[in-house]
Amino acid sequence: MKKINSLPRSFLIALLMGSAVFLLTRCVHKNDSEPRPQVNFSQYAGSEACANCHKNIHEDFIHTPHHLTSALASEKSIMGSFASGSNIYHYDLVRKMVMEKRDSGYYEIFYKNGVEETARRFDIVIGSGTRGQTYLSWVGNSLFQLPVSYFTHTNDWANSPGYLPHKIEFNRPIIARCLECHSTYANRISAPDQQPEAFDRHQIIYGIECEKCHGPGTKHVAFQTQHPEETKGEYILNPASMSRQQNLELCALCHGGRLNQSKPSFQFTASDRLSDYFLPDTSKPDPANIDVHGNQYGLLSSSKCFRISGTMTCVTCHDPHKNQRGQLALFSERCMSCHNKEHGNFCKMEAEIGAGIVQNCIDCHMPKKPSRLISVLLSGEKQPTAATIRSHFISIYPEQTKKWLEERKTSGKSAMVN
Repeated sequence: MKKINSLPRSFLIALLMGSAVFLLTRCVHKNDSEPRPQVNFSQYAGSEACANCHKNIHEDFIHTPHHLTSALASEKSIMGSFASGSNIYHYDLVRKMVMEKRDSGYYEIFYKNGVEETARRFDIVIGSGTRGQTYLSWVGNSLFQLPVSYFTHTNDWANSPGYLPHKIEFNRPIIARCLECHSTYANRISAPDQQPEAFDRHQIIYGIECEKCHGPGTKHVAFQTQHPEETKGEYILNPASMSRQQNLELCALCHGGRLNQSKPSFQFTASDRLSDYFLPDTSKPDPANIDVHGNQYGLLSSSKCFRISGTMTCVTCHDPHKNQRGQLALFSERCMSCHNKEHGNFCKMEAEIGAGIVQNCIDCHMPKKPSRLISVLLSGEKQPTAATIRSHFISIYPEQTKKWLEERKTSGKSAMVN
């Protein structure tokens, strides 16, 4: 002790500071080097548990396309008709697919010359039905897409997107990355290099549910149940507290185009960085080459509105808890929160359009475009029909504006005649 006390005070301070830096460096290094525990099924509480405290939000949310994007196959969830005469997809004169209800469920059954060749059951419905649905069938512990889907625009059965027009196949496997964008969680039980991938059918959370955006909630539900007086949510994430980029990347997980994985599916959770789970794409997005389906983030981030804004995210316009699809006046109101006379950037077509301009900014500046990725061949048709999806590249489309004005004038004349 005497020796230590005899040391200069400045030396002791330097020694203590050095020790603190050393220990801190070791702690930081340890945290960075230790991988985060794997996300697993037991960490999820399920949206029904959320409904106990968030009843009103839950009752709105169950009507959203996110919630409806996947479900167990049932009479309620399958939109296509099984009625006689409306349940057939013809490939040619001798080959057809018939959608039938049997004692053990609903089936797609391939007939050739009237003889049953293959029957596969509808097990999982994929798609909210806004544009259509496709269907998955279990074979052992693996999932395969059925060859016939449902197309909402024509209210009819159609060749599944991507399938060759006249080739009947039941062997298109579903991978975890597909399920990652159409479910909250699915437990892959096969080895990383095993094909087709296998899943635990009892550990799938259907739909894009609360925990996809707020993080796994088992600990949160347990804490709040034990502490009902606590109003601050513990062990759960509020995206409102996240940075702009974190919010954008949470949506881009599924609305960011084709992402090349560097880690297994379902390990990315809210507030994570996409670059930690997917290989970064350093190319500059070209709106002309981005399909309107699947990469809304690429289109939005290329828009002038987005580039000059420091705060704009997907939830600037979309309330993820409510189904507001088709409410053009509501979305237009959100446009005009920035584009208004006070800011000097209101629409220049006001004089020509009149008071009704406040009802619809969307059709002119975010028109519906045909998708190259979602196109289906209807029974008896030779050319595929593309699904139309609203572009998220916010811009000026002169031809679209001209078309909209002509349609508006025509509808106005019709109303006067009637």
